[in-house]
Amino acid sequence: MVENKFNFEDLRVYQLVLELVDRIYELTKNWPREEVFGLTNQLRRAIVSILLNIAEGSSRTKKDFKHFLDLARGSLYECIACLQVALNQKYLSREEYQELYSRLQTVSKMISALKRSIK
Repeated sequence: MVENKFNFEDLRVYQLVLELVDRIYELTKNWPREEVFGLTNQLRRAIVSILLNIAEGSSRTKKDFKHFLDLARGSLYECIACLQVALNQKYLSREEYQELYSRLQTVSKMISALKRSIK
């Protein structure tokens, strides 16, 4: 493991989203081939966007960081919409959907708390 880390790597919200990225990639591997350039790609890009906005925003001014956290939340909402489509198309079980939805709710609350903590 790398000893010198960037500050954003210590953020719990960043760590949770990184775990979610792995989970989403794992689940979407089994989705229909015709979704590779559709829903699979869209969901993967949205979940990674949350991670990237947290990382990039942390290197900016406080005002900009708040803006990047807003962008991260927008990507989170996009993930929710993608998951709802995946559930309706039966690409996800109800249990998988509920697990991911709950984890994204936690991330959303953490993004809000992080944004409030930036003075």
